[in-house]
Amino acid sequence: MELRHDEFMTFLTDMPEISARFRPKAAVERPPVESPARFVGPGSVTNGQYGLFEYDVKPHRGPHPHFHRTFSEAFYILDGTVQLYDGAGWVDASVGDFLYVPEGGIHAFKNDGDAAASMLIVFAPGIPRERFFTEIAEIYASGLTLSPEEWTEFYARHDQYMV
Repeated sequence: MELRHDEFMTFLTDMPEISARFRPKAAVERPPVESPARFVGPGSVTNGQYGLFEYDVKPHRGPHPHFHRTFSEAFYILDGTVQLYDGAGWVDASVGDFLYVPEGGIHAFKNDGDAAASMLIVFAPGIPRERFFTEIAEIYASGLTLSPEEWTEFYARHDQYMV
């Protein structure tokens, strides 16, 4: 089935507008504590349409398989090798590889190697996902140990459900 562009039209006036937003690298935020995330284009910048983050995957790190109920997520590898999980199995992804995960899709990523890797993560719609990355960086930086129940509550607050 062929999709027509007018089926997705959201700008309905005939007069274009000056509305682009440029963010120089110096304006791109990181959480206030050490974090592998850079908030390149959060929903606050994209009118909530999507969020774009750069994420450095340190060696031997990555979340366990999980899903989200309210947003899709996509991963684009910029550097190194990242293992991506699509709910059925793991694949080694390298520069230029891409994974799209719709709402409810089980997924994960990790870096099993000894060298750092980096990727872009896109969230749609552009929910305030930066709170998740900031809070988790604060938890790790503080050395705080959460109980399984506290982790479950933390993840649920951020629409992340472990499987």
